Amino acid sequence: MIDNASPLLPDIADVPLDGAADINAAAGMAKTAADLEHVFDVPVTVSAVLGRTRLEIASLVALGPGAVLELDRRVGEPIDVFVNNRLVARGEVVLIDEKLGVTMTEIVKSDR
Repeated sequence: MIDNASPLLPDIADVPLDGAADINAAAGMAKTAADLEHVFDVPVTVSAVLGRTRLEIASLVALGPGAVLELDRRVGEPIDVFVNNRLVARGEVVLIDEKLGVTMTEIVKSDR
């Protein structure tokens, strides 16, 4: 017979059922920034998307200097911020010393 008992996790009968936070804390799963320190150096791709549009290929190849693409957003609407192609926030475009930046106005909760 295989012993599935783990000295690292409490017996499920000892875990109070007062909510997920209690279960995670009882199982030693409470996370802090220090717990994530080993992934701090992992590079991610961050993209700020001003808007989107669809073009036929003929219109795309006809674009040249000075061409204007009309996007699906209005001036002043929040832009989307993606990390590794996953929407994580929305924000406003700001100008910082002649460079563009994004002020986060909303953090998007993940379903996972």
